[in-house]
Amino acid sequence: MQIRCALVGMPGSGKSTVGRQLAHRLGVSFVDLDHRLEQHLGTSIRSFFEAEGEARFRDIEAQMLADVVRQPGGMVLSTGGGAVLRPENREALRQFGNVLYLRAAPEEIYKRVRHDRSRPLLQVGNPLEKLRELYAVRDPLYRETAHYVIETGRPTVSTLVNMIMMQLEMAAAGGGDAATEAPAAVPQNASTDAPQDQR
Repeated sequence: MQIRCALVGMPGSGKSTVGRQLAHRLGVSFVDLDHRLEQHLGTSIRSFFEAEGEARFRDIEAQMLADVVRQPGGMVLSTGGGAVLRPENREALRQFGNVLYLRAAPEEIYKRVRHDRSRPLLQVGNPLEKLRELYAVRDPLYRETAHYVIETGRPTVSTLVNMIMMQLEMAAAGGGDAATEAPAAVPQNASTDAPQDQR
């Protein structure tokens, strides 16, 4: 059976880093949607935001997502933080395969991304406040889209990948209603932050 799963979550929640290792463990291809978008646009997402605006970017993102989910075979897909904003994207992701929400608090994300200048929505006077605003809007959408919520907290990337692998194995074995939220337990003794995703 070819496993297909998508990672959603806030910027800096670890989607690209975790997704790459998860794909390696599963022996399937890894697709970073933001990386694909930058290749397609021929420029950085931040530059495109500044030149064309967010609405135009979201149009292209939706089209690119639709193209990717139609591709056959096993895949781990890492999405951009705002990919869930459009209903058609949320539906496409749920049809694609198991959707995992890498949840992290805005304060935790801020520690990881405060020096990152590549994230267009965070180039503001008070990025922590912006993260809180984004989280308030997006957290319900991530939860609506995801089959599973993975609390990132402070575990290592390998611990997160192990947690996700267990969720996927249980889903494959159970064959029940995958829409039930299943928060994964976070080891209390894990001591290193999950490295941030690229965007």
